[in-house]
Amino acid sequence: MDRLRNLLGIEFPVLQGGMAWVATAKLAAAVSAAGGLGIIGAGHAPAEWVRQEIRKARSITSKPFGVNVMLMSPCASEVMQVVVEERVPVVTTGAGSPGPFIEALKSVGCKVIPVVASVALAKRLERMGADAVVAEGLESGGHIGEISTMALVPQVVDAVNIPVIAAGGIADGRGIAAALMLGASGVQLGTRFICAIECEAHKAYKDAVVGAGDRDAIVCGLSTGHPVRSLKNQLTREYLQLEKQGASEEELERLGVGRLRLAFEQGDVRNGSLMAGQSAGLVKEIIPAREIIISMVKETERLMGRRIWTN
Repeated sequence: MDRLRNLLGIEFPVLQGGMAWVATAKLAAAVSAAGGLGIIGAGHAPAEWVRQEIRKARSITSKPFGVNVMLMSPCASEVMQVVVEERVPVVTTGAGSPGPFIEALKSVGCKVIPVVASVALAKRLERMGADAVVAEGLESGGHIGEISTMALVPQVVDAVNIPVIAAGGIADGRGIAAALMLGASGVQLGTRFICAIECEAHKAYKDAVVGAGDRDAIVCGLSTGHPVRSLKNQLTREYLQLEKQGASEEELERLGVGRLRLAFEQGDVRNGSLMAGQSAGLVKEIIPAREIIISMVKETERLMGRRIWTN
């Protein structure tokens, strides 16, 4: 546990997921200020937007924070250059290998933490120089892999010598305690932080997460090889119907364009993409990021039967 805290210079081993659109500077800075590691989600955004968010986060907090780079984005190379120029302390990556960027990132002291969905990828990225990995189970929101958190995390822990961060289905102290028992050095949460007051997502989006039940976070896109988990609504019904009818990947991609932004900015919970994980059913209120973190940490310590991080 201390390995990760020392590596990242944070008080609590709690990372906030780099959710596209949702993970802005305001949320990231609030999580970092509360002792965790906030992460700005670059998504498909242009590099200069990311630069502005980095500088905005720095104007709010002096604590370490990170940027998540989705490597399949056409802007990925330019975003990585901005991360290097701005000397961001941590970068997390998804949807590809950060191998070509690791040397440049490390030259400015940036810690590289890829998100992985398999043991093989975790081992390969460790050899490439990753400082830690996020082992993300299929319970998570957004793009998902094939293995559950409970099965994936201990296998990755056994396979690598770098810190492993558990993600997928974690939303409270019980989830953190379970992850620690599986051998993880920390956790990453996305869905829980959608319902932080500092998150700039539309209130209707947040209310949809708070109102979600245990079976409301479903998967679309299995036919394309790029499955995504989100809350069921009119959009998911249309998408699944098209998949059932054998629609092409191009047709399905057109249906999904701009839908996350529609939910985030306009609060269209019917036609927007409400990306969220299976832990949505555990989220019951919208509260400040600091309150989320402190309550989870205290619950974890109570369940573990000892003080781990608090005085």
